[in-house]
Parts: sequence; C-alpha cells; structure tokens
Amino acid sequence: MIETATNTKMKAYICRRPMPLTDLKVEDVDRPAVPEDGMVVRVRASSANPVDMYATSWISYLQRGRKPTAMGSDVAGTVEAVGANVKDFRPGDDVFGAARGAFGQYLAVSGEHHLVRKPAGVSFEDAGTLGVAGTTALQALRDHGQLQPGQRVLINGASGGVGTFAVQIAKALGAGEVAAVCHTRNIETARANGADTVFDYTHDDFTRSGERYDLVIDIAGSQSWSAITRVLPKGGTFVWVGAAAVQHGKGGLRRLLVGFVAMKAGSIGSGRRTVSFIAKLNKDDLVLLGDLVASGRVKPVIERRYDLGGVTEALEYIEAGHLRGKLAIAIE
Repeated sequence: MIETATNTKMKAYICRRPMPLTDLKVEDVDRPAVPEDGMVVRVRASSANPVDMYATSWISYLQRGRKPTAMGSDVAGTVEAVGANVKDFRPGDDVFGAARGAFGQYLAVSGEHHLVRKPAGVSFEDAGTLGVAGTTALQALRDHGQLQPGQRVLINGASGGVGTFAVQIAKALGAGEVAAVCHTRNIETARANGADTVFDYTHDDFTRSGERYDLVIDIAGSQSWSAITRVLPKGGTFVWVGAAAVQHGKGGLRRLLVGFVAMKAGSIGSGRRTVSFIAKLNKDDLVLLGDLVASGRVKPVIERRYDLGGVTEALEYIEAGHLRGKLAIAIE
C-alpha cells in the first residue's frame, strides 16, 4: 500500500515527455482541485490497457502540445468532493468507468465524463477492469457486429482483456454458438467463459476447420483476409479490433495501417461486411456492463494483480505480449 505524503499530496504517474516504460515512475504531486462542474474521485482500483502506453509516445506528446499528462484510464473509486454545479453525484458515491489520471490516488473530472455509479454487488477490482476492454468488446459485438440471437460467432484472440469479455458478452447477447481462438494455456479459461468451441492456434488452423460463422471478431489480427473468408460466408460480418492488438514500440502502428488497408482492399466486392473501429466510451454502455457483472453473466478474468507502485511492471508485461485477461491495479 502507498500512503500519501500529506493531505495535500498524492501518488500518481505523470508522463512528462516521450520515454521508455522503464523510465516511468510514480511521483508525489498535488491533489487536484474540485472543478465547479465536476468532482474529485478517490481511486480505489484501475487496470492496465495497451492504450495506456500511448501517453509515452512522441505522437501523444506532440498532440498534447508537449505538456505533461496524467496516466491511466480504467477507474473505480469513491466520490470525494463535488463542485457547486454537480447534481447527479455526491460525496460517498461509488463510481466506475474511464477517466484520465486513473493511475493516481485521486483524479478530477469535469463537464461531460464517463463515470457511472458502481452496482453495490460489484467489487472495486472488477469494476476497475471494465471501462476500456469491456466497452470495446460490447461495441464490437452489438454495434459494429450487429450480433443477432442465435448467430454463430468466432472470436480470434479470445484470451486478452477484450477477448475474455467478448466471449462472455456474446453469450449474454444470445449468440447461438461462440468459438474462441487462443493459446493452449488459455483453453480452459475460454471454456469457463462460455465458449462452445475452442481452437488452439498452436495446433489448429481455424480457417481450415470447415466451419462457417455469421460474425468474426478479430482481436489478434493473425490471419490474412483471404484466410478469414474461408470461415466467413457471403453476408457475414468481420469486425477488426485492430487497435487492441497494437504493441507499443514494436511496429504496432505500421501493422495496424497495413492490416487495415489489406482488409479493406480485399473485401471490396466480396459480399461480406467489414468494420474497423475504436471504441467510444459512453455512460449507457458502462451501466450495461455493470449490470452484466452484477448479474453474474460476465466475470472479469484477472490474470495478475499489482499495487500502484507496480503500474510500470504491468505495462511492461503488456508490451511483452503475454497478456491473459486483465491486469488489475489496487490503488489504495
């Protein structure tokens, strides 16, 4: 546990310049002031996502005008104080969602934000994993995949944060059959999440299984478009969650752009619908995710747990490409 130095200071991760992850350290900084149209939240839990590493890149540094930025996105915590113009929340409310600065003991949000009340039966740890990965999985299936009850769904990359949520949410939305593609070590987890069929990509080429699926959610980005067409018939939908697979500092942006262009070019005139997207956080989806967890229909898969001082280690673990489920961060 990391204690604050004084009642006006807190511990947080601030990215002040482009840097390797090994240079990222927790700092003593001033606690945020309460915005008139916002609130200060005492952060109790967060989780690490590939997108959190973006703040350390040159592109992010230039986009924010060479200014420092607070790190972290997924958040679950308790409202500490509210501004004079806030009517929807009050001190003591437990909330979750996503907000910049979640890798810190306190954060301030103002105006339109992406925080909602945490269901009483959901732990801070579980709620702190939902924002980015849960929203991405939900929108991939429901909004972009337009999943209908009874349809057959294949999820390529079913063992990471987005993938573990996607398998469970597909079942919750009424998919008739869910097939998961993952590594040998994750087969039992995929089955526990509700997958009806599991392909071990170290031994099985799912594109030559002879099976056909109405919807393919591709998180891993490991197959060519021509291979995908073997499992996706005409009239089917392919959703590429390419941004989730980008690895910081390892040619990820190039991989994203090349894959996107190849997918779009190959799909022209194929009779198949193709979508690539980046999730957009909104309160309605967060409420739904909270309800799914509260009802037991979705359970976050947490591979590792860290305290606030372990954020750098968690991000390095993601960078190494070993992620299996979510990496929870206990801020208290």
